[in-house]
Amino acid sequence: MAGRRGFRGMRVPVEALFENLADSLSLDETLDGPETLDRDDAVAVLDVAARAVARPKAV
Repeated sequence: MAGRRGFRGMRVPVEALFENLADSLSLDETLDGPETLDRDDAVAVLDVAARAVARPKAV
């Protein structure tokens, strides 16, 4: 996957989750894709991203 972060045990890049959500797909629609993602893994990625953007920016 050329160094891209992926979901464990799958060749699905994490960015695919965000791209699908940005394209107005629901989380359920994203999870029902060709390679079924685990809901707990997807929610964990969203939680990490939410905490990362909520953190004060380092200067």
